[in-house]
Order: sequence, then C-alpha cells, then structure tokens
Amino acid sequence: MRVAVVGCGYWGAKHVRVLSNLPQVEQVVAVDPDRIRTAELQRSHPDLVTRGTVREAAPLFDAAVVATPPGSHAAVAGGLLNAGKHVLVEKPMATRVVDAERLITLAAGHGLTLMVGHTFEYNPAVAVLREAVRTGHLGRIRHIETARLNLGLFQRDVNVLWDLAPHDLSILGFLLGEQPDSVQAWGRPHVHPVLEDVVHLNLHYPTADVTAHVHVSWLDPCKVRRVSVVGTRRMAVYDDLLEEGRVQFHDKSATSVDPRGAEPVVYRDAGVDVPAVDWREPLEAEVAHFLECCATGRAPRSGGSSGLAVIRVLAAAERSLRRGAAVELREMAPAA
Repeated sequence: MRVAVVGCGYWGAKHVRVLSNLPQVEQVVAVDPDRIRTAELQRSHPDLVTRGTVREAAPLFDAAVVATPPGSHAAVAGGLLNAGKHVLVEKPMATRVVDAERLITLAAGHGLTLMVGHTFEYNPAVAVLREAVRTGHLGRIRHIETARLNLGLFQRDVNVLWDLAPHDLSILGFLLGEQPDSVQAWGRPHVHPVLEDVVHLNLHYPTADVTAHVHVSWLDPCKVRRVSVVGTRRMAVYDDLLEEGRVQFHDKSATSVDPRGAEPVVYRDAGVDVPAVDWREPLEAEVAHFLECCATGRAPRSGGSSGLAVIRVLAAAERSLRRGAAVELREMAPAA
C-alpha cells in the first residue's frame, strides 16, 4: 500500500520513520509545504517521495496519515476521504463535535477506513493495566489520576486541553470500557493571552462509579506522563517515561473498619509487583493495525466513533471552562 503523511512536523516525522520500516508499505509520500523539512526527512529516508500539497501528491498514495495542526484535522481528513483515501487522523480527530460526525459519515459513505491516532490504546503496557482493571486484580476501582505535564510544546491553534487531554481521555475509556457522564474543568492561560496552558478535569464514569482527575500542562518544570489507578485491593501506576517497569502493581490499600469513621483507618502494604510487558512500539502497532484495516475492511479499534467519543468529552470540558461549572455529556449528544 502507498501511504502519505500529511504534515511532517514532530509527530508526522515519526510516522514517516515507522511507515518507511514496514514491509507492507510500498511507498511513503511526505506532504508538507516546508521543503526544508521534507528535505531533512529525505536525507534520513532516501526512498521517500516528497510533495508540497495533497493535490500534487494525490495520484501517489492510497491512504494517508493526517498530522497537521489540530485545528486543520477535520478539513484535511475530510478532503482526503472525499478523494477516496483511507485516513488515519491524529488526535484530536476534530475540534468540533459536528466535524467529527461529518468525518464518520463521509468515511461510511465512501466505504473507507477512518481511524484516530489514540496511540495509547496500542501500548502493551496500557494493555497490561487494562487487564488488571477488567479482571478485578486491583479490586473495585475507586479513583484514577492522570498527569501529562511538561514545559511546552505550546500550540498556536488549540489550548492544552485539546492538545494533551485526548491521550488521557482515550486511556480512561480504554481502561473502563465506557465514557463519562459529566465533566468539570478548570484552567487558565498564563503565557498565551487566551489559550489555557494548565487545565484540570474531574470526570465521573457512571457504570463503574469511578471518578477520574486529569491534569494537563504546558507550563511545568518536570516532564510527567503518569496514570495512577486506585483499587480496593491494590493500586497501579503506569509511568510512560520509564524504560523498564512502566507498570507497577502496589499491593497496598486503606480500609475503614468503622462505617462511622470513628476508628483509625487500617493500612496494608505488601510490596510492589512489576509485571512482564511484551513490548512493541505503540505507533508501529497502531499504523500496522490501520494498514490491516485498510486492506481487509475490518473496523479499527480506535475508529471514528472512538474519536467522536473523545471529542464530545473535550467539547463538554471546553464548555465547562467557559461556564465555570460541571457539564453533563448528554448536552453534547450526537446530532440526530
């Protein structure tokens, strides 16, 4: 299959690298108006074909990865679908619910694969954590906390909510198998005049009756990529920055033996277990899955409906930021 990467910045360059090493890819086409950028990629990948626009490149590819700035995702992906191309669009799928719905309709109407780059759903360490949640290894889940922090990279067209929170929202949905029914957001811009660079989300997942807190920031001295899951029997930590032991199960808990709260809390700590993880680069697994779906017509794991679910939560969180109050997800229901 011939695959184009539209937008060859930081993340697009990673897609070029992965695609160039997959045997099922006949040709990789880098599409970006920045000729210096594509020339640099061509030095690392001599067989890479480069073009400045999608129109120029259109006869050369069958499927495309959209890695342009987030605000352009819906327009670029929509144009590709209308041109008869399978599309893997990076997160967020769109910046409006109505645009995400339109992409799903377009893909279905043309019989094309539409997939969203929720990379952590293809991460073997996250899969181990999901298994522990689903099998009850941690007990009943009480609370989940995620943190995605760093100094930068500041975006020009979206705030930190739309830039970083899609990762954590997709992880939460993957772990719990459901979407939240409410979200409350707090955030402020400190560097840019209007785009928030620090945002906190509180979410409630109704079936599991789990609360989750998401903290995303472009304005933190430390790089943090962590998910903590607190269960009644055990607690788990997923740290994406660790080379080894990305998932750790802490055999500890806290229990109140007195329902009135009059007696002291009882603590238990029986050590830490580090499960084995059969590692494969998540981006490689994601792209390989996309190509398989294009070839077979199989529905992608993180298809358009998955992307739409995350966009609905992001849109609700954005509304909560503006209102200063919690927003019910039913307010963001798909169009009839």
